[in-house]
Amino acid sequence: MKLDILAIGAHPDDVELSCSGTIAKEVDRGKKVGILDLTRGELGTRGTAETREEEAKNAAEILGVSMRENLEFSDGFFENNAAHQLEIIKVLRKYQPEIILCNAIEDRHIDHGKGAKLVYDACFLSGLRRIETIKDGESQSEWRPKQVYHYIQWKNLKPDVVVDISGYMDKKIASVLAYKTQFYDQNSKEPETPISSSNFFESITYRAKDLGRLINKEHAEGYTVQRLPAVDSIFDLI
Repeated sequence: MKLDILAIGAHPDDVELSCSGTIAKEVDRGKKVGILDLTRGELGTRGTAETREEEAKNAAEILGVSMRENLEFSDGFFENNAAHQLEIIKVLRKYQPEIILCNAIEDRHIDHGKGAKLVYDACFLSGLRRIETIKDGESQSEWRPKQVYHYIQWKNLKPDVVVDISGYMDKKIASVLAYKTQFYDQNSKEPETPISSSNFFESITYRAKDLGRLINKEHAEGYTVQRLPAVDSIFDLI
């Protein structure tokens, strides 16, 4: 199965919080989209790796993605090294995505910036034919995605690209709420965390509204890039 978009997150729920509106919109347009989680989020204060796995499955169904896999890297301790790069390269070559959406290049959680660099480097290396990989018993051919977009997470980074997600905010919020253990619940007895506050949950909507305001739309999601995006025509920016 070839994918149009592969969204990658260091933890289950990174993708839903940051780029699920974009995903839902492109799925509706007939694009094949997949999600790859790097870790199981086992160091999270609330819930467990097992509950996160079930929540991730439910969120994927809400978004209608074609696949979701987890590489089970060590939460908090994975590294940007050859071993981890090769595991991502195998997934890139298997699904051959045109576009990658991945973690913020700079953020509060150390795994986010680390994951962004790991994925970006793996995307480059995946295009080198002399790097040999085998997946499911078969030798793989080189593959390099056309563009890597870094979604915005905790920090309010200035986006280089803004995507109109008007009409898809309800689905975005529904995919986030699939993670019942992680976010605001006034009846929860779990310890409080930075992302379990009502303020954080409300920020998902008011950030999307503010980015939407800046492009004269209802809601939007923002991305940064390390390589300049290009358009075929100046009218593509309308």
